[in-house]
Amino acid sequence: MDIKVLGPGCKKCNTLAEATQKAVAELSMDVNITKIDDMIKILSYGVMSTPALVINEKVVVSGKVPSIPEIKEFIKNA
Repeated sequence: MDIKVLGPGCKKCNTLAEATQKAVAELSMDVNITKIDDMIKILSYGVMSTPALVINEKVVVSGKVPSIPEIKEFIKNA
């Protein structure tokens, strides 16, 4: 599984990255998490509002920081 956190490095983007790491740890999964801050790459996903979470190349949330339980559901359903 491949997870990407998209955002320019703002507080919300960092919060999403931390929450995603916690969710993955709670699920005890072997997941590759990448933080992308290049706006050209972010726009290539069609994301107009950051932060955004991409799981297996699919944008699952954009423009908000979901809770850890929500992130875990996104991962389970991916």
